[in-house]
Amino acid sequence: MHLLVDISAHGLGHLAQTAPVLNALTGRLPTLRVTVRSTIPREKLANRINSIFTYVSEARDFGFAMHNAVDIDLAASAQRYREFHADWPQRVAVEADWLHQHRVDAVLSNVAYLPLAAAAQAGIAAAGLCSLNWADLFAHYFGTEAWAKQIHGQILAAFNAGRDFVRITPGLPMNSVRHFAVAPIAQIGHRDRRRVAQLLKLDENERWILVAMGGMEFRLPVERWPRTPGTNWLLPSEWNVQRDDVRSFDVAGLDFCDLLASVDAVITKPGYGTFVEAACSGIPILYLQRDDWPETRYLAEWLAVHARAKVLSRERLLAGDFIDGLLKLWHTQPPAVPAPIGAEQAADWLLANLGLN
Repeated sequence: MHLLVDISAHGLGHLAQTAPVLNALTGRLPTLRVTVRSTIPREKLANRINSIFTYVSEARDFGFAMHNAVDIDLAASAQRYREFHADWPQRVAVEADWLHQHRVDAVLSNVAYLPLAAAAQAGIAAAGLCSLNWADLFAHYFGTEAWAKQIHGQILAAFNAGRDFVRITPGLPMNSVRHFAVAPIAQIGHRDRRRVAQLLKLDENERWILVAMGGMEFRLPVERWPRTPGTNWLLPSEWNVQRDDVRSFDVAGLDFCDLLASVDAVITKPGYGTFVEAACSGIPILYLQRDDWPETRYLAEWLAVHARAKVLSRERLLAGDFIDGLLKLWHTQPPAVPAPIGAEQAADWLLANLGLN
């Protein structure tokens, strides 16, 4: 049995959702042949996916054209959608041929819709898996445009072409997409401050604040942030911030989930992966205000129940003016951590519905 797993590179949350499900599947079916198609680098995929897989560095979706991690280039996105759908039947036919040529028996997509449309045409079992879908997001931004009606219909038909869509909690309601809902999905790291302190040359008794923007570019002016005694900032190495209270977190031998589980707080943008993994590890969250992103409302409502979290304006984030917010979170009684059992639920459903047995 050959399973194609298509993972969007529009942020690392798609990988964070898919890897635990794939690990659950291959744990039960060790002989399952897996191809992962994504433009996420193979090394990042292998850090989360336990099984051996064939890697295809190609993308079947683009999500939206972005100025940075949070600002959408709407004009460029509209043009790319028009180009992508200019000859939609032919594009679907080419993708169906690709699936046949690679002898794919089943498709799991997070969250490109072209493979789902092509699998239906090719008579191959397929399912989507995600907390969002491009049909609802496309409609949110372009639904009132005259040119968008046909494209939205094609996207929606693709998402409804498979054996249902596995909707992950928390996420969009997906009233227009036939779906099966599962609990939160998260890979929970091991809290080991001693090891992290050794790797990053940190003092175990000081505060560590992780700054992680979901694998997408959003460079913050940390050089101008005020210093807070006993507080250290853990940043991506490519930011190249030269301060003695700053460490680069992407070092060899340090798993991101273990790091996230070991810090005192995380600063991030609205997005599934870091939100849910931090909440399930009991880590306080400061997140950037992003009211224009449709998923934010549902993620924030879930965080309000399951985590110590606070929204932060862009102005305060850029200025580094949020230590008071962190202090309030640290002095707030933490709620019970949620149980991330969605991966096992999704694996059960996929085994039953994609014929993987």
